[in-house]
Parts: sequence; C-alpha cells; structure tokens
Amino acid sequence: MRFLYQRERFLAALVRPLVWLIVFAAGFRAVLGISIIPPYETYITYEVYIVPGLIGMIQLFNGMQSSLSMVYDREMGSMRVLLTTPLPRWFLLVAKLTAGTAVSLLQVYTFLVIAWLFGIEFAPLGYVFILPALVVSGLMLGAVGMFISSTVKQLENFAGVMNFVIFPAFFLSSALYPLWHMREASVALYRISMANPFTHAVELVRFALYGKLAPVSLMVVLGCLAVFLVLAIWGYKPAQGMEMRARPAEA
Repeated sequence: MRFLYQRERFLAALVRPLVWLIVFAAGFRAVLGISIIPPYETYITYEVYIVPGLIGMIQLFNGMQSSLSMVYDREMGSMRVLLTTPLPRWFLLVAKLTAGTAVSLLQVYTFLVIAWLFGIEFAPLGYVFILPALVVSGLMLGAVGMFISSTVKQLENFAGVMNFVIFPAFFLSSALYPLWHMREASVALYRISMANPFTHAVELVRFALYGKLAPVSLMVVLGCLAVFLVLAIWGYKPAQGMEMRARPAEA
C-alpha cells in the first residue's frame, strides 16, 4: 500500500537502469564486443546483454531500499508495533520480504516494456520463464538487505553500508560485461566475481530469458537465500535486540 502512494519511488527505480540502457550502452557498444557465449546462440548487441544486469540492478536497489525502511519502521514505524505482537518473527520478515519482491516484479516488467519500446525484444515465452527467476533472485537480494538492516541500529549508518554493498556487488559481477573479459584483465577479480551471489542472480535471469536453466546459479541463489534469511531472522530476535541494547547501557 505504501508503494502505491509513492509513485516517485517507482519512477526513481526506473531512471537508473534506463540511463545505463540508453546512454551508457550506446558508448560501450563500440568498445565492448560480446562473443557467442551461453545462453546466446549468435552475436548480440551490448544493449541486449546488459538487460539482465539492469534487471538485477532494479532488484538489488529495491531490496536495499526495502531494508532501509525496515530500519526506520523498527524504531518508529509499524514494524516496531508488529515486532511486539505474538506473531512469529519469521512470518513478519518473510511477509516483508515477499512484499518487497512483489514490488520489484512490477518495476522489472515495466522496465522490460520500456526496453521493448526501444527495440530490445526477447521471445514471448522468455517473459514468462523469467518470472520464477525474478522471484528467487528478488527474495535472495531482499534477504541480504534484511540481514544487513538487522545489524544496523541507526538510519544514518545504513546509507553508507548500502553503498559498501551495492557498488561492489554490481560492478564485480557479470551485469555489465562477461566474466571472461574480467579474467583477461585480472584472475583475482574474476574469482571474486564468480563467488559473488549477485553474479548468479543475474545469470539465473539471463538464462531464464532464453528459456534455459543455469543450475549452478540456481543452487547458489537458493543457498544464499536460505543462509541470509536465517541470519536475518536470528538478527531480529527480541532477545538478540535486547542484548545489543543492553551492552551500551552496561558500558
């Protein structure tokens, strides 16, 4: 309901990927060639390549912004009241996570419509196959943000933490360029990018657009979702919160 009344948030979420798609892609097209790599069966333009990465960008920023609202709600908003109710903490957090993922789905499909208007098209079934991948990747990225929000107690500190997480995750991934390009420049950065969960979220979406499955990426995304969701639920335990608040008082 909050999202429906915040149209600026919806538009702001689309501006960033559209700038990359329309402006930056035009400049990188002549510089960065894309070879025939799975799931592609022919040469593609750079605009086509970065669409899954920009979808991941939308979900990544949405997950972090949703977690930012958790920091505020936990202290002064509705979540502060809900956390004192008999409702299980895991239910509240999963509901919040699901709502954030649903919002990101609306943003992603709106972005795909705009990309289609600019001539970047995919097979009709690709728009259907991508849905499960978007749900899983959105839940995983939201769980990462939720875990981070459970460790941050002040709203001012969360913005810095967001930048510390978002930019390395995005640029050290396959969102903007194939990893074989990075391996040619630095093997160490290539290995870091391969271990980056965001890389596997992007690849899961990329393969789904072409009706294919990336099994390794799916396992990594599901594993990270389980780990970060458990850590977030543990971080939002009432006893854990009281212990962390008690420590400064004792000091």
